[in-house]
Amino acid sequence: MLVASLVAIAAIAHATWNVAIKRAGTSGSGFLWSGMVVGAVVFAPFGVASLVGEGTDLVRWLPLAAVSGALQVVYFLLLQRGYRLGDVSVVYPLARGSGPLLAVVLAIILLGERPSWLVLVGALVVVAGVLVIGFAGGRSGASINRTGVLYGLAVGVLIAVFTLWDASAVTRWDMPPVGFYWGSVVFQVVLLAPFALRDPGRTALQAREHWVAVLLMGVLAPLAYILILIAVQLAPVSVIAPAREVSVVLVGLAGWLLFREPHPVQRLIGAAVVLVGVGMLAAG
Repeated sequence: MLVASLVAIAAIAHATWNVAIKRAGTSGSGFLWSGMVVGAVVFAPFGVASLVGEGTDLVRWLPLAAVSGALQVVYFLLLQRGYRLGDVSVVYPLARGSGPLLAVVLAIILLGERPSWLVLVGALVVVAGVLVIGFAGGRSGASINRTGVLYGLAVGVLIAVFTLWDASAVTRWDMPPVGFYWGSVVFQVVLLAPFALRDPGRTALQAREHWVAVLLMGVLAPLAYILILIAVQLAPVSVIAPAREVSVVLVGLAGWLLFREPHPVQRLIGAAVVLVGVGMLAAG
C-alpha cells in the first residue's frame, strides 16, 4: 500500500511538471537552471538533514550524485527541446515507455533482479499501451511526429540509464534518497550555471515570464523522483520503473484537453492498456 501510494503521488507530480514545461513553450538552459535553483533551495534543509542523519559517506556520495546530476541535465535538455518540436502526447509516452522497458532488462542483467512472469508481462503491457498512445494516427501520425518520436526514444534511453544508476546508489551503495537526489539537483545547478549565466538578463526574463512553470518544475520534479527512490528501497526497480508510467494517462489527457492534440480516442485506449499493465504489476 505504501509503495502504491508513493508511486501514485509521484506519477501525478511528474505529469504536472511535464505539462507545465510544455505549456511554457520555451527552451534553453536559463529556464531549466531557474527551476533547478528552486529545487536545490527548497529541498536543501531536507537534503542536508538526510545526509547528516544517515551519516552518509560524502566521499562516496559525491561521485554518485555528480554522475546522476550530469545524466539529469542531458535528460532535461532533450525533454524540453522535444516538447518544443513535438506533441507532448507523443514525446512523453515514448520516453516513459521505452525507458521502463530498458530499465527492466538492465535491472535483470546488471542488478540480478528476478521478477515474476506476471510482472514481466505486466511491464510489456504497460509499454504496449504507451506505444499505442505515442503512435496514435498510424504510420502517417508517426511520420508527421518523427522528430518528437526520435526525441522521445532518446529521452527513454536516458531514463533507463539514470533509473538504474540512481536505484543502485540508494540500494547497493545505501545512499539516503532525499540527500542523494538533492545532491544531484545541486550538481545540475552547477553544471548548467555557465550556460544560464552567460546571458543573465535572458535567464531572469524567462524566470519572470514563466515563474509558475519554474516553480512547478523546481518543486515537483525532485519530489516525484525522491518518492520513486524511496519506493525502490521497498520494491524491485523492475516493478517500480514500469508502474510509475501511469502518468502517461494524465499527460495523454492533457495533450487532448489542454493542447488539442489529435487522435484522443486511440490515445485513451492506450491509456486503458497502461492501466491493465499496472494492475498486473500490482498483482505480481
